[in-house]
Amino acid sequence: MPDQTRIVSPGPHDHAVRTAEGQVLLVPRDWELLPPGDAGLTRRVKAGGPTWTVKQKKGRRMFSLGVWAPADRIAAVRAGLAAERSTDAYAKRRQADAKRREKKQEEYVEDFRGAVLAFLNFDPAYAELAERLADAVTAHATPVGSGTVARTQRIPIERRAESAVIAWMRHQTTGYDNMKIPGVKGQRREVRRMLAERSRGLLQAYRAGQTVAAQHCPLQRALASS
Repeated sequence: MPDQTRIVSPGPHDHAVRTAEGQVLLVPRDWELLPPGDAGLTRRVKAGGPTWTVKQKKGRRMFSLGVWAPADRIAAVRAGLAAERSTDAYAKRRQADAKRREKKQEEYVEDFRGAVLAFLNFDPAYAELAERLADAVTAHATPVGSGTVARTQRIPIERRAESAVIAWMRHQTTGYDNMKIPGVKGQRREVRRMLAERSRGLLQAYRAGQTVAAQHCPLQRALASS
């Protein structure tokens, strides 16, 4: 079966894997596990023929543990890639790519911050507070690799901004992080829903221009201490 590309999970020992059907397969003796971390190398090794990609689910996320492939193929691809990466042309291309990514990130941060401000929609009397909150949420949510909702492309930026604000407030203005929540199915989701409603109520007070005592406002206290 080494002639078939597969997605597998860890097996009962280091040189065995388990298929989606639960079948245990022994890794061919002449294969090697290529660890994750070098996307270019992994992509070329996979393109060269059959591989077994080892994935493991932790919580709701799926993590790659590496790719099993013929050792001679990995060595040849690694050597060729190293030679290519040592050239001036490659260095210039990498520099140009980095600049493009940086520009794209800067544009996204600006767009996201604008979406946060639009969601907040505070009364003009609280414009400065809205700016500070938008800065705090954007700084937390937009870094590349942060894994926050702001980095997903599956939902519109307006919804990303709303979710990021509510998440920031949950962690910064409530006792959520220190709560002892029973391990009952749906209980954590219910607590998060309750806290989200509380946060929305506070935001609505600022949208309506109501008088809010700074010393008693968890939002203003959080921003003052950040």
